[in-house]
Amino acid sequence: MMGNAKVLPAVRRIAWRGVRIAGWIFVVAVLIGMTAWAALAVCFADLSLARPRYVMASLVVVVTLAALLLIRPRRLKWVAPLPVFVVVLVWYLTRSASNDRDWRYDVARVATADLDGDRLVVHNVRDFAFWSATEAVPAWDERTYDLGRIKTVDLVLCYWGSKSIAHAIASFGFDDGQFLAVSIETRLERGEAQSSLQSLFRQYELIYVFADERDVLRVRTNHRGEDVYLYRTRMTPTQARAVLISYVTRANGLARQAEWYNTLTMNCATSVLPHARAAGAPGRMSLDVLLSGHAARQAYANGLLNTRLPFDELERRSLINSAANAAENDPDFSKRIRESLPME
Repeated sequence: MMGNAKVLPAVRRIAWRGVRIAGWIFVVAVLIGMTAWAALAVCFADLSLARPRYVMASLVVVVTLAALLLIRPRRLKWVAPLPVFVVVLVWYLTRSASNDRDWRYDVARVATADLDGDRLVVHNVRDFAFWSATEAVPAWDERTYDLGRIKTVDLVLCYWGSKSIAHAIASFGFDDGQFLAVSIETRLERGEAQSSLQSLFRQYELIYVFADERDVLRVRTNHRGEDVYLYRTRMTPTQARAVLISYVTRANGLARQAEWYNTLTMNCATSVLPHARAAGAPGRMSLDVLLSGHAARQAYANGLLNTRLPFDELERRSLINSAANAAENDPDFSKRIRESLPME
């Protein structure tokens, strides 16, 4: 019994020491995370074409370290960096997205739409004639669609590198031969380069580009050299209508009040989910959604694509690059790129 009495306090001391060490590790990790976020936010947030603020970001780190090293008593030093973080956070949250900037030519206008019963009028439908990846003859159209004639909604995935990352586009087909593609993108300013890191820190606005397929698909297949896959979905005309109206509503909202694009939380893939849910289609946040290149596999698992074929076979047959290159600027571009696709 006396042996046990000696052992128990020792075990408690060891356990308490382990808890303290774990607590310190947690506190240090939180402080490092807060400081890193604050420095990156100061460096990159809402630059408006200015250079990254490296000096100010370094100052955030220096002030935080100084607080940890110099402030006494010891119990206060761990909360001393909090004011720096709070000041940066308040400043960051005051950064407002804007529709009033010197925009790049391909996102110079925002699409809006008027809906009256079945009659949908979309303003600023992009129909550029690209002759290279970065050069085109600009054309912005006003087009009218009869929602009573909507038939399909297709999922397009565009790959330029890793198979885990893709750009997602929705394309709506009507029985009069019209197609309307919607691409959710970063709205870049003139001379601005796109950065995945900077997109995490309120640097780019979000835009819904409504476009002709000869524009938004052909520039990717014929000029940028991306691998583009077009999947026919099993959505009914009623569901397709609901999804398109959801896109239109969102675009009108962005025209009234701009919002920030974010690589993780508000991108071309995650932004598709609310529109899919508008039609009652299965849609949930998952790794396959965050890794946008797997969006088709997720849709296949949810039964939204042709499941009569194994997915690998469906994917192989859904690549449209050869057909798009052959069609070039044919007025029947949309029809020709679908001729060899598997039926839904």
